[in-house]
Amino acid sequence: MSTYVPLISSGVAGPLGVLHLPRLWLKASLEATGQLAAGYPGCGKGYDQMVLDGLGLDRQATLDFIKSSRPTYPAFEAWVKGQPGVKLSKASVQKLNLSIQGYIHDDGTRKGILAASNLADDCSVFPDAINLNNLDDWSEFHSAVLK
Repeated sequence: MSTYVPLISSGVAGPLGVLHLPRLWLKASLEATGQLAAGYPGCGKGYDQMVLDGLGLDRQATLDFIKSSRPTYPAFEAWVKGQPGVKLSKASVQKLNLSIQGYIHDDGTRKGILAASNLADDCSVFPDAINLNNLDDWSEFHSAVLK
């Protein structure tokens, strides 16, 4: 069975306007079917947990739904909208999105991602986690598929 590097960026939002939610769905869906590339958590403690907490979603219920239903992305968003206590007001989504956009990796993570992409750690790359994670995904994809 093939495995896949999740190439939906954390900077992408679906119709609900929530950044990272499409990536969370993709990673959890790939993990549920045993197709997530090694080294990627199906639902990690960083952006994944930030989105779950920011929307007021139960982690286990969300993962169980994805695993049992294997929803399309629009079906997943419909499920999210139907969850009790979900926080989807314009203000709450904006607050969550700003926290995602403003997240900065620690120095070690930044240095590791830049080194793996053969880029100097000289402030020439915008240091936010979204852009660094994109570089990391592209490097992993290149190694796994194109090399």
